[in-house]
Amino acid sequence: MAPTAPPPDTPKVPRRAWLLFLGVVVANILLVQYCAPKDEATTLPWSRFRQEVANGNVASIDARGDVIAGRFIRPVQWKDQRDTTATTPRSVTTFTTTVPAFADPGLEALLAAKGVEIRVVSTQEKTSFVGMLFSLVPTLLFIGVYLWFFRRLARQPDMGAGLQGFGRSTARRFDTTSDTKVTFDDVAGIDEAENELKEVVDFLRDPGKYTRLGGTAPKGVLLVGAPGTGKTLLAKAVAGEAGVPFFSMSAAEFVEMIVGVGAARVRDLFRQARENAPAILFIDELDTVGRARGQFSIGGTSEQEQTLNQILTEMDGFSSRQGIIVLAATNQPDLLDKALLRPGRFDRRVVVNLPDKTGREAILAVHTRGVPLAPDVRLATLAADTPGLSGADIRNLVNEAALLAARREQDHVTQKDFLDALEKIILGPERPLLLSPEDRERIAYHEGGHAILGLVVSGADPVQRVSIVPRGQALGVTYQRPDSDRYNYPEGYLRARIIGALGGRAAEELVYGTKTTGAENDIEQVTQLARNMVTRWGMSTALGMVQLAPRENPYLGTVAGFPGPHPYSEQTAEAIDAEVQRIIAECHAEATHQLTVHRPALDRLAAALLTRETLDASEILEVTGLPPAPALRSVKRPG
Repeated sequence: MAPTAPPPDTPKVPRRAWLLFLGVVVANILLVQYCAPKDEATTLPWSRFRQEVANGNVASIDARGDVIAGRFIRPVQWKDQRDTTATTPRSVTTFTTTVPAFADPGLEALLAAKGVEIRVVSTQEKTSFVGMLFSLVPTLLFIGVYLWFFRRLARQPDMGAGLQGFGRSTARRFDTTSDTKVTFDDVAGIDEAENELKEVVDFLRDPGKYTRLGGTAPKGVLLVGAPGTGKTLLAKAVAGEAGVPFFSMSAAEFVEMIVGVGAARVRDLFRQARENAPAILFIDELDTVGRARGQFSIGGTSEQEQTLNQILTEMDGFSSRQGIIVLAATNQPDLLDKALLRPGRFDRRVVVNLPDKTGREAILAVHTRGVPLAPDVRLATLAADTPGLSGADIRNLVNEAALLAARREQDHVTQKDFLDALEKIILGPERPLLLSPEDRERIAYHEGGHAILGLVVSGADPVQRVSIVPRGQALGVTYQRPDSDRYNYPEGYLRARIIGALGGRAAEELVYGTKTTGAENDIEQVTQLARNMVTRWGMSTALGMVQLAPRENPYLGTVAGFPGPHPYSEQTAEAIDAEVQRIIAECHAEATHQLTVHRPALDRLAAALLTRETLDASEILEVTGLPPAPALRSVKRPG
């Protein structure tokens, strides 16, 4: 274990803060003395006051210089003739009046005769200490909260020395000498990326092997891949294999509201790396601060650009002979500034792809090390059932299966637990709904239409499970998966997917002659697929091989729009819409035709779903009596 650092000294409150406190105290006293609201009393003319005294309606007065304040025994109705806004007299119980310049020798005797209590207040009377103390309570409370926050912030390791630590790096250092360190044994399914980084590990272990011939290790390695593929785990494994300090920080932690903090944290991060060299710096989500400069700057260089400039400067400021290597991860490499990717900064780009079938089996083996598995568990079968899942998804699958087995009070995790967990992850959790018999029957025919077309359409993905149990936002689900991982999609396969997706709507029209909203998600999928065939993949004879849509991000599965209006004419837009409608109409006609031909199988499948609710692949084949769909064969033209 690394030695424990001594606790940081409690930071002193800066002098500027004390001056601020003093200013607040003075301002508070002035506000209390001169701006505090006083009890409002009506100002009466001397004559009216003299009259009320004569009537015996004055209870007491306070005389302060030439001002008399008092209280009536009975409320007096008074309307100031000079106040044009007052419409009716108001009731007055307290008053003030000013003693006239001429003397009134009979007033004192009249007051005594009427039994008026007289109190003379000195004009030099000071505010009491208790009153002053109460007036300072808000200020003292503010100061106390500030000091408490300041000292509490100082104890946070992520914030350095309290408010003075905004410019300090918040990177987390991982101990690579403990028994829990991550090595390449903990990484599976991404062997290509792992092999690319073994040279980096070898350089950190034995730099002289490369420097004796004049070679230098790469300063930076950029890990590119979809979320959950293991980029962060791979970076930790590099540090664990090399046995050097590993500093990890998200790029989002650099940027703060205060200008200049991001650049200061970058400087502090590289300073720590130099002090602990050889070391590895890992910056996650680099695209947060590494986006191309000059696009969103308003009124000068933005905070994000200052941080990026500092990263570029620091990477130029150290030599690879120092043993410092910067690893960074992103899933949007197309957004990064070109200066980051030039030689001398991030020299290498390592693509971390989604694992294939063999890789998924290896990942399952890693994550099931501490899980008691039943004898019927077949990791190879599970790997085949999980195409497109990342390493993080597979880890979640194992965890959900273990939780499900524990909920069922089992001692081992069975194959059924894994399949049920996979169904929950992909299709969503079961949602209990009270459906009418008519709705259940319609849903059974809808899902049966998808399943039948998955069996009879050439090139369709095999159907693994059909269910009319509501899950997530769906009232029923048909689960299909390919026999093997696909990296290239023929036009026939894409059309088979569209035909299968339209099977639910076609079955409803065939059986009931009406339409419902149940095909909303299906229509959304087929529209996007048909539009991609026309605009991105050149599968339209009318438009040809012309790019009419931006390229999809392969790591996020999203398509960003063209900057500004689309780069084609209105006539081309109309042609695109016409081609999309043509493809969908042709596939819908084929779906209707196939379901008409296989109507008896559709009826049998719907009846079985109403009885059992869920059918697996073997049960579907048994009920329908149909063989699996034939594979899609491509014909090679001579020449």
